[in-house]
Amino acid sequence: MVRKFLFAALFALPITVLAGSSELPLRPNAPFQAQQVKVRSDLMGGEAYSEIAAADRDRVIAALDRMSLIIGNGTLEALSPDQQVQVFNDQEFVNNVLTKARSDSRLVCRRQKTIGSHMPATQCLTVAERERMRRNVQNQVGPLRTGKNTEFSN
Repeated sequence: MVRKFLFAALFALPITVLAGSSELPLRPNAPFQAQQVKVRSDLMGGEAYSEIAAADRDRVIAALDRMSLIIGNGTLEALSPDQQVQVFNDQEFVNNVLTKARSDSRLVCRRQKTIGSHMPATQCLTVAERERMRRNVQNQVGPLRTGKNTEFSN
């Protein structure tokens, strides 16, 4: 019984991993124009990709423009092999940048007790904001821990 369960779980794992990959901003088998409109509206909306850098946003928009110019209203199958390679490379770039921006823009809420109070408060920050706060604290505390703080030396 246990073997059957483990065997079934082993085969279900790749299906679960593949199901997560369908959340790519640009999917190869879906109509490009509709996907492009959604990606552009999400970029301008600022919620799904709130943590994307301005330079990355510009590069994504430029890649979408190149793809739109090459594909037009046609399909990928109608393109030459060189054009298909260009579109594929731009698509991979867009998917990589937007997937990272989406994961950094994910809002995480935690209930924490504030100092001097027994009542917990909810603190909601994006993943990237939490990472920036963690790095800032490490940069401030790091010199104190290693004894290399020049402000307090003799």
